[in-house]
Amino acid sequence: MKKKLLVLLQYLFFAALAAFFVWLSLKDMDSQKWAQLKDALDRANYWLLVPVLGLLLVSHWLRALRWRQLIEPMGYEPSKINCFLGVMIGYFVNLGAPRLGEVVKCTILARYEKVPADKLVGTIVAERAFDVICLAIVFGLTFLFQFNVIHSLTADKTAALFQGANGHISILKILLLAAGLLVAFLLVRWILSRWGHINLIKKVKAIFVNIWHGLTSVRALKNKPLFFVYTVGIWCMYLLSTWFGFFAISATSHLTITDALSVLAMGSVGMIVSPGGIGAYALLVQKTVTFYDVPAVPYGLALGWLLWFGQFLSFILFGTVSFILLPIINKKRTLITTDENTADHTTKNL
Repeated sequence: MKKKLLVLLQYLFFAALAAFFVWLSLKDMDSQKWAQLKDALDRANYWLLVPVLGLLLVSHWLRALRWRQLIEPMGYEPSKINCFLGVMIGYFVNLGAPRLGEVVKCTILARYEKVPADKLVGTIVAERAFDVICLAIVFGLTFLFQFNVIHSLTADKTAALFQGANGHISILKILLLAAGLLVAFLLVRWILSRWGHINLIKKVKAIFVNIWHGLTSVRALKNKPLFFVYTVGIWCMYLLSTWFGFFAISATSHLTITDALSVLAMGSVGMIVSPGGIGAYALLVQKTVTFYDVPAVPYGLALGWLLWFGQFLSFILFGTVSFILLPIINKKRTLITTDENTADHTTKNL
């Protein structure tokens, strides 16, 4: 009973979080801004969602292939189609029940491919570990290619951290900042070692340990370069789908693929902090494109919701089709396997 209540509270929390981000993205809208947003969305080129969906589909397929590759060292070789259908159904389930999708996709392979579900947990951890690293790389590339934009927006604020009252660089401030970071690092280490027996601390340490194990699990792969090709391919598809989405709205069609890096980085954060990215994705995209002189309302908001809708549509569309195809495809596979076994048995008798 207690466990069911905790699960219910968890889902209520995620629902409230999604509602909060939706409210946050729309709270400043008046009747005039709503009219402007409606006009921007009416003028959008929705046909461009077709290539966006195509690119997202390729990214999902590559993710399925990468997941299959992580399973192979355990001695199992699930079919590519079942891995893909499992991934899509997992995305679909995550929209309504965050995190449950990971359990569902493992259950699918356990049922149709006879891969023990508990053994698949490690592959999920490995996937998430590499996604975290990739997101960090995207942020790094954003800083590298968008340095001028970031610097122009933050120069005054960052300069104040290192300047003294006379406006010149203060060595004392720099030393104090470095000392503060060092003290924070040592404090975290001390807490983890001194209070490691507390459940909360144990969970935090377990997260870092699992991430490390996930990252090092790639050593057991048969074809390591292919794993990294899949990983790069997934994020390239994300980047291209974001860039293609810019062309759906005339006010954002001038943005470049390097501008799409910053939108991808912040949009990915939105997908993490809110279930299915509801509200948070559109809000962060809206705030990001204002760096490039795109009006937050209506065009930034319109772009944010349009890009989010493309991803949401891919999960709904491909997830629904996967639900339908999964039993059909596996019924055919079972029939083919049965026929082959029967033919083989007959041949041996002859």
